[in-house]
Amino acid sequence: MGHGFSYKAGVKKTGTETGNGFNFFVEQFDDIRVLRYRLDGFDSLSLKQKKFVYYLSMASLAGRDILWDQNFRYNLLIRKTLEGMLRSHKEYRGSEEYNSFLLYAKKVFFANGIHHHYSSDKFQPGFSQSFFERLVMDTPRESLPLKDSEPVDSLISVLVPVIFDDNLFPRKVERTEGRDIIVESATNFYEGVTQKDVESFYAEFIDHKDQRPVAIGLNSRVIKAEGDIREEVYRSGGKYGEAIDVIIYWLQEALKEAENDTQRNELALLIDFYRTGDLKKWDDYNIKWAGNTGSLVDYINGFIEVYDDPLGLKGTWESVVEYTDTEATRRAMIISENAQWFEDHSPVHPEYKKEKVKGIAARVINVAMLGGDCYPASPLGINLPNSNWIRKEVGSKSVRLGNITDAIETASLCNGFLEEFASGKEEIKRVKKYEAIADALHTDLHECVGHASGRLAPETNPNALKNYASALEEARADLFALYYIYDDKLSDLGLVTDKDVVRVSYDTYIRNGLLTQIVRIKPGKNIEEAHMRNRSAIAHWVYEMGKEENVVEKYTASGRTFVRINNYGKLRELFGLMLREVQRIKSEGDYDAGKELIENYGVKVDPVLHREILERYAKLKLAPYTGFINPWLKPEFDRSGEITDVKVIYADDFLDQMMYYGEHYSYLSAGI
Repeated sequence: MGHGFSYKAGVKKTGTETGNGFNFFVEQFDDIRVLRYRLDGFDSLSLKQKKFVYYLSMASLAGRDILWDQNFRYNLLIRKTLEGMLRSHKEYRGSEEYNSFLLYAKKVFFANGIHHHYSSDKFQPGFSQSFFERLVMDTPRESLPLKDSEPVDSLISVLVPVIFDDNLFPRKVERTEGRDIIVESATNFYEGVTQKDVESFYAEFIDHKDQRPVAIGLNSRVIKAEGDIREEVYRSGGKYGEAIDVIIYWLQEALKEAENDTQRNELALLIDFYRTGDLKKWDDYNIKWAGNTGSLVDYINGFIEVYDDPLGLKGTWESVVEYTDTEATRRAMIISENAQWFEDHSPVHPEYKKEKVKGIAARVINVAMLGGDCYPASPLGINLPNSNWIRKEVGSKSVRLGNITDAIETASLCNGFLEEFASGKEEIKRVKKYEAIADALHTDLHECVGHASGRLAPETNPNALKNYASALEEARADLFALYYIYDDKLSDLGLVTDKDVVRVSYDTYIRNGLLTQIVRIKPGKNIEEAHMRNRSAIAHWVYEMGKEENVVEKYTASGRTFVRINNYGKLRELFGLMLREVQRIKSEGDYDAGKELIENYGVKVDPVLHREILERYAKLKLAPYTGFINPWLKPEFDRSGEITDVKVIYADDFLDQMMYYGEHYSYLSAGI
């Protein structure tokens, strides 16, 4: 298979690889800002560690096609068609319609498909159907995803309605209550089945008395064929087998460079899982992985998060390769070491607290490669594994992606956002001074102790909250962080030396939840994404509950809406009350209460306020979404073919990287 790297002339060094002059900004288009991230400390890794990072990174890139296909069954066909068209047609470049086509292509590449990565709405092309058809017809046949016998017309007949018909596949994930969320979601986890079919199918596999349940359905697609419902399992020789075999190859190479026996054992289990698709082996791997806290280089790789499945069962493929930032990890470790204190003093019902919090391994890491559902849009923190019983018995790993956060914060300095939306000069001053530490503390508390806290009541179905599970889980972790960032315990631990840190955390969260996050929503739309629903639900709930005492105040000045917090202590009490209720909902699997909370406080958008916020935001000429391009990890070889070093080269063009990845890391076919 080779080493998978061919340095492309169009990807050049930027002159900002090291030092304080590093240029994080790459480009901005539509509602998206693209940045690069810096690999501080990579040169200090040993050769063995660099090789380990490199091989894991190749495995990270190998699974890219899987996510595209999971997002929507026509995505690979569309992407490969776009790639073929972009390699041709120099004669059209610079025209208005071609520029609109180029913008559409960039949006599709960023979202890993034709639906927005956050709102899940289908992109609307700004070019005409006739222009698209002309581009396809004029593209050399060998550049299009066609088999020998397939005419170009057949490709056009499939893609035109998919791309241009507003009523066809309008949403990647449909969560609206009262609809068949399986039938009306465009995600490719299901085919030919209804919500009732899927729920009945998996009901047969659920044993509420099983204390160690596997994550049923996590790595499969459910289809109805000849009247029978069955799973297509993601594994070698099965669904996505061609890409999975390449992932396995690079994981086997990585295994040779693992830092210790524990890491070798866990990689062997991961490889075994990919070969068999056996979810019991996935659990075995996660147990080993969660227990391995002694490695400097680490990774995630697999079918993990269930946000994009309307039923919260199916895991999208993702990967991150990382190495520890030792100095920045100190704060996260302090929080982790005190996890039992946080659990014991939590305001939740005593019966829903963990008697013993198992090893929450907390670190701050530098990302070396993003892949799958973590690319180009990256998380800021990760807490895994997701299995409740593994968290309870073994523990979990919590990481904050330090160099990703640093890139976002540095690139956002002095962009005018605070001046437009903060409630006054004092708030602006303290946010600029303490936002970095406030955000870091919130993320560490959210990931290190929030997700790792609490327990289910005996025999509670872990999937009982269905389409509201993800939003409620994120709310639970956020509330945990918001409640404890105010606590004197953080001062005692030396993590908060000024109460302005708390004020900044609360100011920023409430302002975002009540006002500014809706810049990501199109006019007339509801909030659909789980994290946004969470933040909206928390902010609106505490606002309503504190109205009588004017805890959080909405007011207008110069025709503009602002929010300010009048009583931080009382707001903390409200966060505690809500945390108590959300934990109860999860522990008892109270679907009706969870639905009521999210639907009443987390979904609807005030159209008048929305219009105002969008107009104010538009004047700033900012992009509400941020994503990243990866560095190129280039191995150097001696005459015998052995790697002697791995160099970091920072890419400088988003589309260039997308085209390169499409050419070199595409292992799944895309037929009509």
